[in-house]
Amino acid sequence: MKPPTQVNHPPEVTVPADNRPVVAPIHQTVKFEFENIDETLRMLRGERPGFFYQRNSNPTLRQLELTLAQLQGREDCVVCASGVGAIANALLSLTKQGDHVLCFIETYGPTRQLIRRLLAKFGVTHTLLSIEDLAGVEGVLAHTPTRLMIFESPTNPLNRIADIAALTRLAREHGTLTLLDNTFAGLHQHGQFEVDLYLHSLTKFAAGHGDVMGGAAIGSAELITRLRPDFTLLGGVLDPHAAFLIQRGLKTYFVRYREQCASAQRVAEFLVAQPAVEDVHYPGLGAAPRAALARTQMSQFGGVVSFDLRGGAEAARRFTEALQLFAITASVGSTESLIIPPQMMGTRDLTPEQVRIAGLGPGTVRLSIGLEDPDDLLADLQQALATIG
Repeated sequence: MKPPTQVNHPPEVTVPADNRPVVAPIHQTVKFEFENIDETLRMLRGERPGFFYQRNSNPTLRQLELTLAQLQGREDCVVCASGVGAIANALLSLTKQGDHVLCFIETYGPTRQLIRRLLAKFGVTHTLLSIEDLAGVEGVLAHTPTRLMIFESPTNPLNRIADIAALTRLAREHGTLTLLDNTFAGLHQHGQFEVDLYLHSLTKFAAGHGDVMGGAAIGSAELITRLRPDFTLLGGVLDPHAAFLIQRGLKTYFVRYREQCASAQRVAEFLVAQPAVEDVHYPGLGAAPRAALARTQMSQFGGVVSFDLRGGAEAARRFTEALQLFAITASVGSTESLIIPPQMMGTRDLTPEQVRIAGLGPGTVRLSIGLEDPDDLLADLQQALATIG
């Protein structure tokens, strides 16, 4: 072979079967091949294992999918390029013209927008309720054939706790699929409930370092098999290197989540005692609404703390800009602490009454607690609070 041919057909290096790498390699390849056409066709028909094209699957992606399914206590998983991608792909795959979706005011803004704007274009209707309105949920399901119900627990940003057992029971009684965005609670929680599909933004606690995006849908083998062709067609594939980074992040997932929850508890308890703070929203506080329900559903209460400042939006602005250790930016679950002030809350699609029902006030602030020393975080919060009196 001449040099231009050699560089495109390099020597193959095969690792012996009894000489496994401790860390699985990144399969940074879009294409796979078999020795002949017949074996390729057998794989494409599902008659033998193997890989063909990255948009369908890839060994690095598949390892991540199997790991995530195990953590959530389900049979299978499909990953994609972002958390919103997982939500969008699942909604598009599971609904058709004429279907009805039940969703909630206390929901991640892009989820609401996907349902209210994108699905509406294709003739999918919806009902928007409060996550705490079980009577309303029962009434809708009893009178309106509903394809699916999508919800969160804890909710973003105020950490409201859904009664998952009640919601899934009502859904089953009426033949409605349940989709739970389980990002805040984490991959190791809520697996005991009869949820049909768990959705996760892997960008958050799974990856954990704020440097890679990904999303996942986790459920039964039958449901994931139905979803996978549509995820493939929609094209939002997760890159193998991103999958590798998320898999690596999972090695420290439990250590990080435990420490972030412990620090979040301390931050929440500190904020409760501050005169400038009107209310604190954290499931681990005994006085928090539905705290007892949270304790029955969760073993840990997450790394997100939200609270309301008495001085409103201007006080929140001064407080936010006085902080030194909290980055003013989106997302949660990173090793560094983050803050979203009320000026950056995604409520533009809600009416004033819906904002009130959601519990969002002019001084509502969301913190994502990182891995800094909690004493340093408390000192930073204290000095920032001092700037607003």
